Amino acid sequence: MKTLTITIQLQMTVPDAWEVQETSEGTPVIRMGEGKFLDMAVEPLFAADPEDMWSSTDDEAALDEIMEMVESEEVTYELSPQE
Repeated sequence: MKTLTITIQLQMTVPDAWEVQETSEGTPVIRMGEGKFLDMAVEPLFAADPEDMWSSTDDEAALDEIMEMVESEEVTYELSPQE
């Protein structure tokens, strides 16, 4: 077996009201307001050909197989005002 490390970094322009909040387990999430929260995570996409349209799968067994390979996941959030 091999170890594959994937790093995902997104930069987004978001409303000023959004805040970072920790869950009771210490996991950071985004409080969007109006009782809505956002957590960003990886979602595997599949295609029969790398030049075709990529999409998620409805095959729970295939998704579970990929997700069981994930040993850890770390997502960090940092909010700062736009310049």
